[in-house]
Amino acid sequence: MKLCILGGGLTGLSLAKSLIKKGLSVDIFLSKKNLDINKSRTIGISNYNLIYFNKEILDIKKLLWDIKKIEIYSDNLRNEKILNFENNNKTLFAIIRNYQLQSKLFTSLKKEKLCKLKNNFNYKLTDLKKYKLIINCENNNYFSKKFFARSLKKKYDSFAYTTILKHKKIKNDSASQIFTKNGPLAFLPLSELETSVVYSIKGKKNINLIELIKKYNTKYSITNFGTSNFFELKSSNLRTYYHKNILAFGDLLHRLHPLAGQGFNMTIRDIRDLSKLIEFKLKNGLELDNSICEEFQNKTRHKNYLFSSGIDFVYEFFNLESKMDNNILSKSVRLIGRNKFLNRSFKNIANKGFEI
Repeated sequence: MKLCILGGGLTGLSLAKSLIKKGLSVDIFLSKKNLDINKSRTIGISNYNLIYFNKEILDIKKLLWDIKKIEIYSDNLRNEKILNFENNNKTLFAIIRNYQLQSKLFTSLKKEKLCKLKNNFNYKLTDLKKYKLIINCENNNYFSKKFFARSLKKKYDSFAYTTILKHKKIKNDSASQIFTKNGPLAFLPLSELETSVVYSIKGKKNINLIELIKKYNTKYSITNFGTSNFFELKSSNLRTYYHKNILAFGDLLHRLHPLAGQGFNMTIRDIRDLSKLIEFKLKNGLELDNSICEEFQNKTRHKNYLFSSGIDFVYEFFNLESKMDNNILSKSVRLIGRNKFLNRSFKNIANKGFEI
């Protein structure tokens, strides 16, 4: 059976690899956006999702940089550590550059006999009638605008700035997040010599990113600042996941604030859930038709909404503290984080989501 995926970004390519491993034929319709490469963007993948990705999608171990500790700070406690996550020197998550992962997936799929990459940017509904199941991973195509426009949306009045720092060699296996008065700032190690920075700044487009990073950097002897890019921050949760035999997927389902680096992790968990449903159909000789769309929605929508709402709550919590200009909330978080059970629970949710 042949399936169709709309969009050749990380979501579409990863899903395609997963489906091909099950013996399914996949046609991928690329968009012009898929050919744009932003070399300053990185993603973090939790250890639980890494194990699944390496086994069921594509082995990317050689591209990863392991993170073994996460440290959380707050401006209102004068950069004093309020939370600390580690697990006996084991990997909590790993960082990978977006463009390297996309390139690796593209190269792998080009070799697959069951996959066709189509540079048809102006496809129409008539081009897709032969497919019994269409998985839409694009935010701005005809189908998204026509069938998937209804969602719970939120604008943060913020812009996320990304860049890569080059610095002197250090043991670089600890990620940090600082909740500054401007917004959350994350330092995400890429190697002993490079670190990715994501700074979500409230209500500002024209800022001196270098000076702001220098203000909060206490760890790195920086030798070079890479090119910076920025994008507007929004969150959304789609109300209905499918229309007939067209299933929405990836960022089209859910967009998050990047403060916890969980966007692609949610997508990997969605791939896992969809894969399980497909495996069940194939084992029982059932057709892959629009029924799988409803089953996927029933299985994942409530978990995705709960998880994304949790991320939004974290953002609003520290945003409120910034407006109050006191450290009561940060002190409360620090106290909670010292509880071993709660600390372990936070790590487990970040690692696995709300697995049921």
